[in-house]
Amino acid sequence: MDDRDIPHHFICPISLQIMKDPVTVATGITYDRDSILRWQSHGQNNTCPVTNQLLPIDSDLTPNHNLLRLIQSWQESDQLPCSKQSSFQIKVIAKNLIKNLKLLDLKLESLKSLENFASESENNRVCLKEAGVVRAMVTIVVSCHQNRVTAGLKEALNVLYLVRFTQLDETDLILSKHDRIIDSLTWVLDLDACDDLHTTMKFHAIVLLKDIIQDTKLHVLERLNRGFFKTIVIILQHLKTYNHEHGIKEVLHVMVSTCTWPRNCLMLIDSGAVFELVELELGSPDKATTELIMAVLSHLCSSADGRAQFLGHAAGLAMITKRLGRVSPKVDQRVLMIISWISKYSGTDGVLHEMVRVGTVEKLCLALQVYGLNSYTRETARDILKRHFNVWNGFPCLNVTLLTMCLN
Repeated sequence: MDDRDIPHHFICPISLQIMKDPVTVATGITYDRDSILRWQSHGQNNTCPVTNQLLPIDSDLTPNHNLLRLIQSWQESDQLPCSKQSSFQIKVIAKNLIKNLKLLDLKLESLKSLENFASESENNRVCLKEAGVVRAMVTIVVSCHQNRVTAGLKEALNVLYLVRFTQLDETDLILSKHDRIIDSLTWVLDLDACDDLHTTMKFHAIVLLKDIIQDTKLHVLERLNRGFFKTIVIILQHLKTYNHEHGIKEVLHVMVSTCTWPRNCLMLIDSGAVFELVELELGSPDKATTELIMAVLSHLCSSADGRAQFLGHAAGLAMITKRLGRVSPKVDQRVLMIISWISKYSGTDGVLHEMVRVGTVEKLCLALQVYGLNSYTRETARDILKRHFNVWNGFPCLNVTLLTMCLN
């Protein structure tokens, strides 16, 4: 309707819409006629949705004429007082909507009602969580995955995105009862369609994956497979194409949380993550995104395969050299860690010459001058310069005096 608060007694507890034909059942609760008739049309629903009391088999639906007149009068006036639904009422309605999810002809309508409820206020989201909506939505998402259907998937993902996983114990409980939720969310990311609707669903899925992975214990990280990481890299490409900055950050958070486990680090590398991260950074993202990119790259470059892929990108060394001293101290630490891994374990003549050509050595000298004594960044830069001083000392394009002074 409009922006006015709707008096709670005008709303049908089943449909959550303003009643068009209010009728009262034997328990004294009023519903919209169409909604209660649909509820009763299923044999197992011989109870009052709000009170759960049994209804007599032949009980009549008594038209509530007084309420109908009030609703009609309210719809015609902007002046009538209004009130909001209490938390208790919201929980009761939410529990009934969750029950309706088991009924095929009420499932989608109930999902949309839960979605509307969740989008209205934080109080509603708290009530929905307490009513058990997280488990219900996880069940819907897993069911969609198992049956390869998308009906109701958008609504369930949106409700989960709005309500979210917030506590470690809750997330572990969800995973213990629905072990396939990670597989199901990965399936959402793999959906072929790339329109705005599917991009939104994929964004919700990656945010939920991040919540689950960040809040779960190590055994969850151990269960991730190669297909998961291939999908993560592909979704990063997809979101980069759409310039979806928020989504890109969520993917990077997933990478940061998973790449600390060596097995996962190797699978990320095999999935082409190093190349994609360099390409992403070449697009000059914001500071927060750069910090995440460097956090992932510093882990991936601890592996020989990761360093090989990084050096295989024509702009890899030049890119991190350019970032040194220009973004943040956190980025400087990560960049120097990458350079240290490369110089120590992959420092071939070609690589060392490339470091001179793209200005890496000069930046290392600058880091020694900028950062104070005994700082991690300064000591790392100093170790790198000392390690290859005899090679770099012979380059006429370098200021040998400056290089020597920096190491004294």
